[in-house]
Amino acid sequence: MTGRLKAALFDLDGVVFDTEPQYTVFWGSQCRLYHPEHPGLEHEIKGSTLEQIFDRWWAGPLEAEREAVTRRLDEFEAQMTYDYVPGLVAFVEDLRSHGVKTAIVTSSNQAKMNSVYRRRPELRLLFDEILTSEDFTESKPSPQCYLTAARRLGADPEECVVFEDSFNGLRAARAARMFVVGLVTTNSREAIAPLSDLQTENYNHLKWSEWTAPFTP
Repeated sequence: MTGRLKAALFDLDGVVFDTEPQYTVFWGSQCRLYHPEHPGLEHEIKGSTLEQIFDRWWAGPLEAEREAVTRRLDEFEAQMTYDYVPGLVAFVEDLRSHGVKTAIVTSSNQAKMNSVYRRRPELRLLFDEILTSEDFTESKPSPQCYLTAARRLGADPEECVVFEDSFNGLRAARAARMFVVGLVTTNSREAIAPLSDLQTENYNHLKWSEWTAPFTP
């Protein structure tokens, strides 16, 4: 890496909020209902937008079921708990105290974020920018979302760090040529190691001097 650290970009589920186990429960129920022939599908679709999931897995005869799945998802998200990954709030505040700009870069849509804001109204004050699926024309693993966020924060890719947990998200960050910290909240350390520069269970384990070393002249 070259250049100083200017921006920190965070995925949402599994990175800001420890929600992945809840989504696994929801999508597991839907996948077993509509795709019993494909066990474990709920793990494969992690990091995908709802549109991507529908385009691939609820096409053809199942297209008529999209409205029902969407309604169930909206109801599920409205009652979800949004607990921060341990250490996240203090970590982001520390970044901002060092002059680092922060953004959430998520495949979730604005409707989902409205549910989040009702539970966590302080979230919009914690981050400089929050980018949702409506801000992109391509979804992860395309790097477009992270490149868009970097431009919005006035940073070059080599001046950014990305915090991700899903395979699609990690690949997007890699393709954007940014420094990647993998959160071991959704997949194992061994599984995400090839797609990340550093791995951690949460933000309490990240020491400033260690993970910022690539940005130090």
